[in-house]
Amino acid sequence: MTHPYISRFAPSPSGPLHFGSLLAAVAGWLDARAAGGLWLLRIEDIDPPREPSGAKQWILDALIAHGLHYDGEAMLQSGRDAAYAAALDELAAAGMLFRCTCTRQDLRAHGGVYPGTCRERGMTPLPDGTPHALRVRVPDGDAARIRFQDRLRGAFEFDLAAEQGDFIVRRKDGLWAYQLAVVVDDAEQGITDVVRGVDLLDSTPRQIHLQRLLGLPTPRYLHLPILVDERGDKLSKQAGAQGLDLATPRANLARALAWLDLPADPGLDVGVQLQRALAVYRPQNLPPGPIHLC
Repeated sequence: MTHPYISRFAPSPSGPLHFGSLLAAVAGWLDARAAGGLWLLRIEDIDPPREPSGAKQWILDALIAHGLHYDGEAMLQSGRDAAYAAALDELAAAGMLFRCTCTRQDLRAHGGVYPGTCRERGMTPLPDGTPHALRVRVPDGDAARIRFQDRLRGAFEFDLAAEQGDFIVRRKDGLWAYQLAVVVDDAEQGITDVVRGVDLLDSTPRQIHLQRLLGLPTPRYLHLPILVDERGDKLSKQAGAQGLDLATPRANLARALAWLDLPADPGLDVGVQLQRALAVYRPQNLPPGPIHLC
C-alpha cells in the first residue's frame, strides 16, 4: 500500500550542514510527523568534485545531534546511475532530447533563457570528444505553462518556454543534472510531498515537466522561507556559510524553531523541543520569509 505522506530531506554533501540546511530539515521533519508520515533521507552525491571527504558523515551526525531521525535507509544518488540512464533512454526514444554545445556565456547573452540554438541537431552524433550536454525539449504555447499549488504560497504558473527554455538533463562533464535525478528518485521513493527552500521554486516547473514526460506522479510542494545574511543574500555553502556547531544542538535547534515562529527553548533537550513544536505546528502558519540571520 502507498503511504499517504512521504517526504524527504535531500542535502548535497558539499560541506557540513549550516543553519539554512537545519531550517529546511526541521520544517520538513515537522511537516512529515504532523501528517503521521515518513521522512526519508537522500544524499544527493552526484557531483563528486564538490564533495569533500567525510561530508556524508557530517550530515548524518548533524541530523542525529539535533534529534532529526529519518525513516529507513538513506538513499545515495551515487548508486543510481542505471535508473537515471533508463530515464534518459526513455526521453531519447520519445524524441525529447538533443545534444547541446552551447556555453554559459551563450546562455547569458539571451538573459538566461535557452534560445533553442542546438534543437534541430537532435541526437545526431558529434565528432568524438566534442563536449556537449543533453537538453530536454520544452513545448511552446499553452503546453509550456506549468501550473501548481504550493501548500504555503498558493497558486503558481510558469511559462517554461519563455522563462527557462529547454533545460539540461545531463551535463557536459557527463554528470547527471539535478532536475533528472530528483524526479527519478522522488518517484522511486514514493515521495508525496516535497518540502524545500523557496530558492528551488524555479526548479519545480522543470521537474513537473519531466514527471509528465516520464509518466511519473507529481508530489505536493511546499517552498519554505530561506535564511539570508545582512546583505539579503541566501545563506549557502557556496557563499561561505559556516557549518553547524554540533557541540550546541539545543541552541541551534531553538534558533531554527524561533525562525519558524514555533516554541523554542535552548534549555530543553532537542527531543523535547521538537515535540513541543510538533504540538502546535501548522504548515499554513509558517513565515513566507525571507528570514534574516541576525
